[in-house]
Amino acid sequence: MSALLEVQVAAVRQLTPVVREFTFAAVNGRLPGFSSGSHVQVVLPLAERTLRNAYSLLGDPRDSGVYRIAVRLQEASRGGSRYLHEQVQVGDRLQIGVPSNLFPLHSLARHHILVAGGIGITPFMAYLAELEAQGASFELHYAYRSGLTDAYTAELQARLGARFHGYDAAAGQRLDCANLLTGKPLGSHLYICGPQRLLDDLRARAAALGWSAGRLHWEAFAAPEPGLPFTAELTRSGQRIAVAGDHSLLEALEAAGVEVPNLCRGGVCGQCATGYLGGEVEHRDHYLDEQQRSHVLMPCVSRGGCSGPLLLDL
Repeated sequence: MSALLEVQVAAVRQLTPVVREFTFAAVNGRLPGFSSGSHVQVVLPLAERTLRNAYSLLGDPRDSGVYRIAVRLQEASRGGSRYLHEQVQVGDRLQIGVPSNLFPLHSLARHHILVAGGIGITPFMAYLAELEAQGASFELHYAYRSGLTDAYTAELQARLGARFHGYDAAAGQRLDCANLLTGKPLGSHLYICGPQRLLDDLRARAAALGWSAGRLHWEAFAAPEPGLPFTAELTRSGQRIAVAGDHSLLEALEAAGVEVPNLCRGGVCGQCATGYLGGEVEHRDHYLDEQQRSHVLMPCVSRGGCSGPLLLDL
């Protein structure tokens, strides 16, 4: 992430016990415009290290005077969500990246089916502003747990009426993935943001019903899972980099001053794809195919093994 914007926290709202909303205003000039589905990376200067986490922009794209994000406090937080929930206050200054969009609305879709799980509602808040402005045909399905991950439910119910379909896990309500996709009009497109199990289930159901891959759109921001420590060797420079168990390879490279292009930091966009020449690799991405994995890895999520150094083509 090369270009950074300095912003000030203009407002903070505690939406649920685990979901907090932040409004950012530019310190100098104006914030760049963005499109629905965009996200920004937020630089989080923890005491022991700096994290860069990606969060969806949930405001109206027609109003880029401020940016808004919502952050869920993760039980197994590496420190980023806890930092935002427990330390960041109105008036604080942070650095963020410029908006990037890996999850845009499809311009040719005749009907949009939006499916959110928990904090996955955030990109759809910006979607709704654009869809309503276009007078587009759409429906929103939102799976949540009341009193915990039900951010924006009251607002959405009032705003969307019959186009809103809520599923409260605390009340025993479940989203029926099979019925959700049957009988939809031609030209329907499906958009999913939420836990991996929701993505996997809906994509499998859609494939079984004959939906083409071009009609399926999904996004999932997930922190890299920890693993065993390993060593990476940069074959062009000979530099050896130790990667701690709770650091990603990408983070270790950045800490060593090696910049690798990246956007999602969650193994789905392909931006940080890096060649490797040898060593054991634990692939954890959702982007590369098996042939590519023989010589390319995603350092944002994938890890090396213990048998010897991971040889990177850097």
